[in-house]
Amino acid sequence: METTTPDHVLKNAEELRWQLPQNLHDRIAESIYGEAARIAAENVTREGQTRRLRWQQRLDRLLTHPLTAFPIMILILGAVLWITITGANVPSGMLANLLIDHGHPLVSDTLTAAHAPEWLRGLLADGVYLATAWVIAVMLPPMAIFFPCFTLLEDFGFLPRVAFNLDRIFQKVGAHGKQALTMTMGLGCNAAGVVATRIIDSPRERLIAIITNNFSLCNGRWPTQILMASIFLGALAPKAWAGTISALAVLAVALLGFGFAMLTSWFLARTVLRGEATSFSLELPPYRPPSFWKTLYTSLIDRTLIVLWRAIVFAAPAGAAIWLCANINLGDQSIAAWFINFTEPLAWLMGLTGVILLAYVVAIPANEIVIPTILMLTVLVTGAGGGAGAGVMFEPDSTDVVRSILHAGGWTTLTAVCLMLFSLCHNPCSTTIYTIYKETRSWKWTAVSTFLPLIIGVALCILTAAIWRMLA
Repeated sequence: METTTPDHVLKNAEELRWQLPQNLHDRIAESIYGEAARIAAENVTREGQTRRLRWQQRLDRLLTHPLTAFPIMILILGAVLWITITGANVPSGMLANLLIDHGHPLVSDTLTAAHAPEWLRGLLADGVYLATAWVIAVMLPPMAIFFPCFTLLEDFGFLPRVAFNLDRIFQKVGAHGKQALTMTMGLGCNAAGVVATRIIDSPRERLIAIITNNFSLCNGRWPTQILMASIFLGALAPKAWAGTISALAVLAVALLGFGFAMLTSWFLARTVLRGEATSFSLELPPYRPPSFWKTLYTSLIDRTLIVLWRAIVFAAPAGAAIWLCANINLGDQSIAAWFINFTEPLAWLMGLTGVILLAYVVAIPANEIVIPTILMLTVLVTGAGGGAGAGVMFEPDSTDVVRSILHAGGWTTLTAVCLMLFSLCHNPCSTTIYTIYKETRSWKWTAVSTFLPLIIGVALCILTAAIWRMLA
C-alpha cells in the first residue's frame, strides 16, 4: 500500500529548509567539539603536563582572541621586518665590497690577461658577473635573517594560529579558510603557494586562491621593498627611527597586499566565481620550543640558499641581456635606450621611470633580479657610479652611493613609493605563471591570474602618482 505525503507538509518542509542557516551542520559540529573540549579541560588531567597545558591555553587565548590576535600578529611581523632591515645593512655592504669592489676588477683583469676580446670581457665581467654579484650582495643578508625568523615562528606553532584567525575573514568574502595557509606559503614563493591550493577541495574556491596568491609578497620581492623603504622612506625620519619607519612601511605594503587579496576574492566570489563558501576544521598543533640551530640550518639550506641559487641562475643571463641591450643599437640609440624613451610617458603617469618598466620586462623570469637590473640600467642611462661602459654595474660601497645613483636617475620619494606598490601588484614571475597553468590547465585562468594584478598595479600607481602630485 503506497502512502503519499500531503502537499502542505512538503511545502512546510521546503520552507523550513530555506529558513535554516546554510552552515548549520558546521555550527553543530563546532558546538560539539567545543563542548567536548570544555568537558575534557575540566575533568581530564595529565600528570606532569598540567602546567604546560595551562600555559598553552592562556597563550591561545591571546593569539586567537578577536581583540588581541590581530594586533599581536601585526606586531610580530613588524618586529621580524625591523630585525631584517636593521640587521642586513652591514653584511650587505661587506659582500658588496668583497664581490664588487674587489671581485669585479679581478675578473676583468683575468679576462684581459687571457686576451679575451673586448666584447667578451664586457659581456662576462660587466654583464654576467656584476649582475650575479649584486644579487648576492643585496639578497643574501636579508634572506639569511628573514627566513630563519619566519621558520622559527612556523616551528613554534604561530602560523597555524594566523590561519585560524583569518578563517572568518576569508569566509566573509566568499573564499575558503584554507586560503590563509596558501597565502602564508606565498610569502616564501608564489609558485609554492599556488601548488599549496591543492588542499582546498572546492574547485571554485581553489581558483580564487590561485588568482589572488600573487598579492602575497614572495621572497623575490622582499629585497625590493626593504631597499626602497630603507633608502627613501627611512631617510625621511631621524636616524634613530630610520629602521622603525622602514619596517612600518614594508609592513604597510604587506598588509595592503592582504587587503587586495580580500577585495579581489570578494569581487570574484560575487561575479565570475559565484558560489557558497565552505568551511573546514583546523587542528591547532601544540606549541613546541623550536630547535634554534636546526631551524637555522634548515632555513638557510632549504629556503635561503635555494632561493639565492634560483636568483643567480636567472641573474646571470639577465646581466648578459642588459649588457647586450645597452651595446646593440637600433639606429642611433641602443635597444635599452629606445625602450626606456618609448615607455617614459606611461612610466611618468605611474610615478615610475622607463628604466623600472624595462627592468620588470627583463625580470619576468624572477622577481629576484629586479633590483640589480634597475641599478645596471640606471648606470647605463645616467653614466653615474663609475661604470666602465654601457650596461656596467656600478661599484657601491654604501647605501648613500646607491641613493646617489638613483637620485641621478631622477628618482624621488614618489618613485620609491610607486615602485613598492608596483612590486606588490604586478604580473607573477614566469615560474609562477607556468605553475598556474599546470594547476588549472586553462590558458584563460592563467591569463586572468597574470594580468589582473598587473592591471590593478598600473591603476594603483597612476592613482597614487596623481594624488601625490596634486597634494605636492
